[in-house]
Amino acid sequence: MTKGYDAVPDEERDRLQRYLEAVVAARPAPVHTTVAFNAVYFGYDLGGDGYGGSPLCLDDFPVITFGECTPALPVGAMVCVATGSEPLYAEIVYREGAHQEVGSLGDMPAWVSGAPAGAEGPGKPGDSPTPWRRELLVPDLHAFGPALSLSSAQLHRLRTRRRWINEDGHVVVDVCYASPAAARRDDLTAYADHLLTTAREQLLSPFVPVSLAALVGGTHDDDLRPGLLGLLDTVRGVLNSSAALRTWGHYAMTRTSLADCWRDTGPLGGDDLRSLAAAVERAATPARRRYGLTAPVTVYTAVGPRLRRFPGATELLRGVGYAAAVCRANVALADVVQGDSDQGLFENGSRITLDDAFEGGGVWRSHHPGAAEAPGDPLVPAGRGWTSTLPAPSEPEEELDPVDLPLADDASLGTGELLRNDAKETVWQAPLRLAHLIDGWFPLPRYVGQELRQSYGARPTVRLELDHAGKVLDEMEAVQDVTAELGDVSNRLTGITWPRDFFPGLMLELRRPRGGTVIHLATTRLKEPVQAGDRETGHCYDPRVLTREDVPGSDRHGDSAVGLGPRQLVMRTVRRCGLLTLDGHALMDRSVLPSAVYGRRPARSQTAALEAAVAELLAEQLLEPALGSRDAWGQPHFPPRDGQRTIPLIGYRPARPRVIRPWGDGEPVGEGLRSVQFVPGHLRRLRPGCSPSEVQRAAFREHCRRLGKADGWELPYGYTFVTEHTRGR
Repeated sequence: MTKGYDAVPDEERDRLQRYLEAVVAARPAPVHTTVAFNAVYFGYDLGGDGYGGSPLCLDDFPVITFGECTPALPVGAMVCVATGSEPLYAEIVYREGAHQEVGSLGDMPAWVSGAPAGAEGPGKPGDSPTPWRRELLVPDLHAFGPALSLSSAQLHRLRTRRRWINEDGHVVVDVCYASPAAARRDDLTAYADHLLTTAREQLLSPFVPVSLAALVGGTHDDDLRPGLLGLLDTVRGVLNSSAALRTWGHYAMTRTSLADCWRDTGPLGGDDLRSLAAAVERAATPARRRYGLTAPVTVYTAVGPRLRRFPGATELLRGVGYAAAVCRANVALADVVQGDSDQGLFENGSRITLDDAFEGGGVWRSHHPGAAEAPGDPLVPAGRGWTSTLPAPSEPEEELDPVDLPLADDASLGTGELLRNDAKETVWQAPLRLAHLIDGWFPLPRYVGQELRQSYGARPTVRLELDHAGKVLDEMEAVQDVTAELGDVSNRLTGITWPRDFFPGLMLELRRPRGGTVIHLATTRLKEPVQAGDRETGHCYDPRVLTREDVPGSDRHGDSAVGLGPRQLVMRTVRRCGLLTLDGHALMDRSVLPSAVYGRRPARSQTAALEAAVAELLAEQLLEPALGSRDAWGQPHFPPRDGQRTIPLIGYRPARPRVIRPWGDGEPVGEGLRSVQFVPGHLRRLRPGCSPSEVQRAAFREHCRRLGKADGWELPYGYTFVTEHTRGR
């Protein structure tokens, strides 16, 4: 399951699906993919105790305070809501934008719909390196069972005071993001980052049934992140493939609950949902003027505030009921748009499309006359409200040249990792990037930059000592005097002469001894050389950076597509723009290749040349054909998912990945071995009056050390430790 949904046998998928269907049916709010992951990984009890019997350490939860600033908290985060007395332990099950300019009727200014975090007004995206936005978080205050939940009277008092939670039991906070790129990350990547940083102790707890570190065979982020994203992909795939569930984005609901809602004649039932759909459809219908002339009208409606206007809805929108109502309303609107319109164009001439999936519970755009607009998938958030306030782009030249593609903004691409920080030295690693090679610089982590600046000023001279494993460097390259440019936001070494053998993606390990201006930089050798695309290397590298940046037209002398032939243009575009996998593969929608190469639809002769180049590369197996799918949000997926439109892909596959098996290096060689199962070390409850042996206590301490928990962890009372073993024949 750490390798993603497609790698899981059908039998295991079915077992996971049955459990997740039960979780979705048992929980009162729609179950997000990350919440479903929590249920599986940490153990959610369906009998009513929730996470009450799980290994989670409540003291490790981040604290959030109503109305104040907080770091980004994704859906699925376990938190402690600050109060004046008893703390509130909760799981964030839903979040949305809570912009102040959204009206009580759900109406909003155009620029708010689709605006990036930090936007200051129409056409003003803001330039802060740490953007912020106001968000509404819906916590499940009963996720940890009755023993850790407040009584109804206590919650009523807190809602009435509106100091720690609002009148609906929600938390409104100003979320500060580390960077604009962090604010754009998808939900699963953001949650993976949260688990690997803020909730790392929680993720690597030795008390979970099977720790992620044991599954991937290591505790470094290079091992943990791919495995974690693979598990999240497995959970999402199971939710999407279930016939008993319906999903809206990442939120899953039972089809039974949706049917019950449509049959309900009370507040927010079927009658109100039909009324909402009709109101959105008629919102842009203009008033007729004399002689039948009409003016174009565009209206943006936020679902969450609009639901509050229905009589009797107030109580139903308290707590997690708000999340359920918003998701049901969006599903109802999507069904009406798909069933009663032609790609969003209704008989009354209005075009209805989803414009923003996050702000206000989802923003729907109603425009009249809709026939004048180009059709498209009405359920892919287009953000037309925000883009309508931006300056119009200048017209491109008629003579089309290949565009210099910018590097794709992959959230975790090329990030560094702290390996050790003690009294002797600081050790970290990071991949070399193309920009570093071209301009002769390398970034310094903030904690290293702060220490250097406090002791040596803003521009000290640093001695950089390079060691290229297995290679002999020139004296001018091996030891260099470089400048450290240290600021409040960024820190870096400049004036570096990189050795000739260095390339984008090469992994570098850096050491800085305490109390000095010397930094040691070294590469690490592989056990054997590998062929990655056109490059053969014997050193450790980041396959994602190598795919993105070691492309035709890019080297230490520059980065440009000028002068490249059709074959090189195809390879450059697929690797730069394709859907990037964790092991460095890139897959791209074949239909958009020509426009991606030239920035717009090219001439017929140019398109023919590109198609001929693709055919040659496929014949030589430098590219591979594949099939993918595109979901309702416009996001491509590989492998294709059930119920989604299938699209042809072309894939760049640089090297065959090695399968890491922490319990053995052999591959299954026969059908008989399939009945042999590896069982990782885990806890087992003892019968009353029994106690674990000293051997098992020591085995558990060793298990903790392997997970990076070398701080004296002991067996919890009433449990013993079962060491890893195999069972079966």
